[in-house]
This record gives sequence, C-alpha cells and structure tokens, in this order.
Amino acid sequence: MRPRRLAVVGTVAAGTVALFASPAFAHVSVQPGQAEKGGYSVVDFKVPNERDDASTVKLEVTVPTDHPLASVMPQPVPGWDVKVTKSKLDKPLEVHGKKINEAVSKVTWTAEDKGIEPGTFQQFPVSMGQLPEDADQLVFKALQTYDNKEVVRWIEEPKEGAPEPENPAPVLTLVEPAEGSGHHGSGSGADADDKDEHRDEDGKQRTADGDDGDASDTTARVLGIAGLVVGAAGVAFGVLGMRRRSA
Repeated sequence: MRPRRLAVVGTVAAGTVALFASPAFAHVSVQPGQAEKGGYSVVDFKVPNERDDASTVKLEVTVPTDHPLASVMPQPVPGWDVKVTKSKLDKPLEVHGKKINEAVSKVTWTAEDKGIEPGTFQQFPVSMGQLPEDADQLVFKALQTYDNKEVVRWIEEPKEGAPEPENPAPVLTLVEPAEGSGHHGSGSGADADDKDEHRDEDGKQRTADGDDGDASDTTARVLGIAGLVVGAAGVAFGVLGMRRRSA
C-alpha cells in the first residue's frame, strides 16, 4: 500500500508543478491589478520572457480609447527607448475646465541593447489618470516582440466565469474609492489645517487650553522624579524591616 500511496503523491506533485510552470501564467500583466475610480495611479506593465532562445526587444501597449485618459506618462526605463502615440478624440475631454482633443492611444518601448533575456522579466511603470468613474475595468492590449521576429499578441479579453484565454490582455480592475480618500474630497487636508491652528510661531503644538507642549513635558518629568523617590523610599523601608527581623 505504501508504494502505491507514494506513487499517487508523486503524480499529484508533478501535476502541481506542471500547472504552475504552465506558460499561461507567464503573460504580460498590469500590477497592481486594481485602482480606484476617478483617481490617478502608477501601474507597472510586467513583461516576463517566455522563450529560452530569444529576448524580448519590444513592447507595445494600447491605451483604450473608449475611456480615454487625459494623462499617460511613462517612467524612463534604463536601456529602453519609449514612444508615446496620441490620437484625436471623437468626443473631447474636459479636465479642470479645459477641453482636450487628443489622448494617448499607445505606448511603445524598444530595447536599446539586449532587452529582456531568457529567464528574466522587466517592469515598465506608467502614471495614468484620471481613471474613469463609469467603468469597472480598463483593458490594455499588448504586443510582445522577440529578437527572432516572433510577436505574441496579448489581446484576448478575459470573461467573467470563463477559463482564462491563451493570450489574455492585461486588465486593470477599477474599484470604488475607499471611504475618506481624497477622491471624495474628504482627505486629511482638513485635519492637517485644524492641527496647524493649534501650533505657535515656533511650530510647537498647543493643547486645547492654550498651553504648549513644554507644559506637558514638565509635568511628565515631575511625575517621573516623584515616582523614583517613592520607589527608593519603599526599598529603604523594606531593608530596615529585614534588619529588625534579623535582630
């Protein structure tokens, strides 16, 4: 019975390793996978190299135009040239009272040297916003090009309740803003202003009755010294008591 059990355990373990080593898990993705609606966020497009004999030398990410973003700014990545492509909008955006007639539709990174070599990955940070409030996700279709001219198209949109497609597109899930976040206009700025009102010209925070922090520090020191004196007196009485008993 024992050999049979070992064989079963070995088969399960091998299947598990094969499952997690499957290429389906090593696709172009966006991290973190979610951001708050109506806000701005910095996300990384994570690109793993899935080939043993080729390097990734180009990444093209399409920014959805059904929910255009007024600001898309890639962070420079050493060893990579970045190009931002803009397209004219069918319907202009209004941001901070200004109308925007075009928005970023594609970001392209091209390797200047070796690119992403086998067994490695690269992250491409992008700041983007204002994220839409009327959508639950943004789909960024991506093309990954290897130095052997192979192009992997990560363009299939995942469907809820369906198995993951073979070449899923990176998806950024949009969630409702957390309670108290700046997106609702109730950030910590008001609290900070209230606290500043209780500070004097030297920057020391005052208490409710107008006394500054020095008063509380002095009180704490006095109480601390008094505690030490009481403790020392207790030790002295204890020693005297022991001497009397021994006598």
